[in-house]
Amino acid sequence: MKDLFHPSVWFLISHGLILPALCIRVIMRRPATGVALSWLFLIAALPGLGAIAYLLIGEKRIGKERIRRLALLKESFIELSKVLEDRGLTNVDWGRHPEEAQGMDRMGRLLVGLPTVCGAEGHLYGNTEEILTHIAADVKGASRSVLMEFYIWNEGGLADDVLNAVVSAAGRGVTCRLLIDALGASPWWKGEQPQRLRDAGVSVRKALPTGAVRLLFGRNDVRLHRKIVIIDDGIAWTGSMNLVDPHFFKQDAHVGEWVDAMVRMEGSAVAPLALTMIGDWNLETGESVIDVAKDAGFHQVDRAGEGDGDVQIVPSGPGQTGDGLLQMLLSAVNSAREELILTTPYFVPDDSLLRAIRGAGARGVKVSMVVPEKVDSLLTRYASRSFYDELMECGVKIYLYKKGLLHTKSICADRRISMFGTVNLDMRSIWINYEVASFIYGREFGEELHTLQQSYIDDSELLDTGKWGRRSNFQKFLEDFFRLSSPLL
Repeated sequence: MKDLFHPSVWFLISHGLILPALCIRVIMRRPATGVALSWLFLIAALPGLGAIAYLLIGEKRIGKERIRRLALLKESFIELSKVLEDRGLTNVDWGRHPEEAQGMDRMGRLLVGLPTVCGAEGHLYGNTEEILTHIAADVKGASRSVLMEFYIWNEGGLADDVLNAVVSAAGRGVTCRLLIDALGASPWWKGEQPQRLRDAGVSVRKALPTGAVRLLFGRNDVRLHRKIVIIDDGIAWTGSMNLVDPHFFKQDAHVGEWVDAMVRMEGSAVAPLALTMIGDWNLETGESVIDVAKDAGFHQVDRAGEGDGDVQIVPSGPGQTGDGLLQMLLSAVNSAREELILTTPYFVPDDSLLRAIRGAGARGVKVSMVVPEKVDSLLTRYASRSFYDELMECGVKIYLYKKGLLHTKSICADRRISMFGTVNLDMRSIWINYEVASFIYGREFGEELHTLQQSYIDDSELLDTGKWGRRSNFQKFLEDFFRLSSPLL
């Protein structure tokens, strides 16, 4: 009888009750088959721990209040999109672009709610020191409004020049709003700089605060991964770079300095990028999207330049766009007829994206994928490598970047359809994080992006198929083992 009260007996009984209940819950949520099977395996194989892990991160729980605010936010997007149309900023000449571009525009409008805008002028920057110097200079020139959102802000070096510029702008009466992820920038939030900004009159808020109480309403690992800077109504920055100086960031990770790129835009593209940031600000503060947009003067956004670049901004994340981002990525990959180049620091794709890339290679498209030789995540490193064999068998060339952690996220199809933004080609970016991607239709930007991508290839080593095939069985086992967890990464 005493054995019945032994803790191990009660543990087994609890596991026997919890296991079928959670399995039914997983099945009824209807996730992707691979994701569902991964969770079912984990829950069964790790009694107790698997159940806890699923309840913490197994579902895209963001809370009823956030879902309600996102629904209202979409209505504001639609209203402000009509303003863009009324000003003639969506009158794109689709005859200048591949046929697939107009289809992508329709898809973006339907799934995301933001149309392609014409009359944008942009320049791509691939030198991080130059990026930080130019952002600081733009902030110094602000006369009305500064809006920024980043996943990480890190003290030190040229990043401090940007902070000093924001403090100075607030001191001369410019309205400054900064939205920084709570978890990604956790060390920064514990330092002195946030209070210094507040003392200067800057509105600084945490995006997606974490904590035990928040676990009751949503996941703590859903993060704001966007990087956007808006200056007045005329300048916008976006891309892969956090507000960090690589010389002072993660020096102990032993992967080299992070290598990033940003695009500086003027003209019509400022509006949808600003709406994305203002929407995030609304979700965290409750401040009206319309009021902030008017305060920043975005009703005055107009065309700039005579280039052929037409831009569609695609924000994504739980409760916001469903599979809209994935559909846009698939369309970009499938649009390639001659050449496709992809760069990403983390490559853990879902089945549809993997098949699209393999399909491009198999139908004769020259496909190149550039990834860093070393990454800062052990799990992702091995999971990514598990995909290399099936890519190379379809003719995809894999380049290992050797001059640091290549962090640029980009796709260039035939130098005419480009994706550039914060989106890694992994399932976390596609399904869990709040991201922003710029889909740019036009050869001018496509050539510029292609040049940047080629510079990465020049600093990379082509993965040799024969040499790769001779790696040890133990390496292959680790890759296949961690690939099982890829839907959860």
